[in-house]
Amino acid sequence: MKKKIAIIGSGIAGLALGNLLKKNQNCDFMIYEKDDGLKFDEGYGIQLSTNSISILNDIDFDNIDKKQIFNPNKINFFSIKNKKICELDLKVFNRSDVKYTTLRRSTLIEFLKEKVYKNNLKFNKVVKKISELKGKMLINFEDNTNDLVDYICVCDGVFSNTKTIIENKSYKPKYSGSVAIRKILKSSNLEGFDNQNISIFMGSNSHIVSYPINMKGDLNLVLISRTKFNSENINSILEKNILKQNKKFSDIFSEDTKSWPIYVSNKIIKPKNDKVFYLGDAFHTLLPTMAQGASQSIEDAYELSLLLSKNVTNAHSTYHEKRSKKINAVIYRSKLNYFSFHLSNSFLTKIRNYLMKTMTKNKKFLNLYLGKVYN
Repeated sequence: MKKKIAIIGSGIAGLALGNLLKKNQNCDFMIYEKDDGLKFDEGYGIQLSTNSISILNDIDFDNIDKKQIFNPNKINFFSIKNKKICELDLKVFNRSDVKYTTLRRSTLIEFLKEKVYKNNLKFNKVVKKISELKGKMLINFEDNTNDLVDYICVCDGVFSNTKTIIENKSYKPKYSGSVAIRKILKSSNLEGFDNQNISIFMGSNSHIVSYPINMKGDLNLVLISRTKFNSENINSILEKNILKQNKKFSDIFSEDTKSWPIYVSNKIIKPKNDKVFYLGDAFHTLLPTMAQGASQSIEDAYELSLLLSKNVTNAHSTYHEKRSKKINAVIYRSKLNYFSFHLSNSFLTKIRNYLMKTMTKNKKFLNLYLGKVYN
């Protein structure tokens, strides 16, 4: 008998899981989204390393319009004063059909929704209550409808309401101590920026990342800056943490910017019910300094789809243990990057720069530090 699966949330994790489950005849699924539709505004950029591209290619991502994505060859590291420190060759992690990829988040969402949109996605569905009934999971929605399923896959984001209902406890993420300020730079306004590769500018208590998001050369530009929660507005953050270090960024961040506080998970939670799984930000909210948020969401979906499709009896524990191990590795590296990107002490900065110049050329180190995450 087919297993019936409810996916709560239509972000990257939920849509990826739906696409992967649709390939298997042993599973029926429905994606429930609380909003009235998917959001396809221009959105911000995301980076997808080879671990997730190989998974997406199983659902025909390799056929996407190549003009909508980009394959950078390297990461260039600079001081905030724009002095180059070193570079990292991303090609060493690529294969002929699987390459490190950058694109708009909306481009990926548009791709993922195509095969599940009509028959497997319902909008305006807000979870009200979840209970167990005769070995199955009963979901009650606020519109007085319900669904009785074998498994519930929770993908409704960092402030997961479903997770709170299931655990009967509020699991609020922790403020990381930083905010993100983002802007899209059009190809006609890229003076001083590389539109072929990823660039990271490291400064005191802040760093800036830029990378191309399509073949037109448009850039996603993100500033990560340490500040107390809700203590300062964008202009004061920019003045305090960036413009005093390099005036060149004053015009770039002067308008059309968006900002948000960066949250991280306090800890990884294993659902108390073995018919429930957490994916994406509902499972793990990561610092952006490894650029692995989207990739790890896709990996979550892939690992879970295999377990559910094969009807593994201990799927609950197997999924949690395997994914927790990988996520903890990403968390460790993200914290280390976060620390090293924001050094203020000049002596420590010199040591960091020396180590980066050495390590980015050391294949053994790269395989240990990045290969275990990217592959």
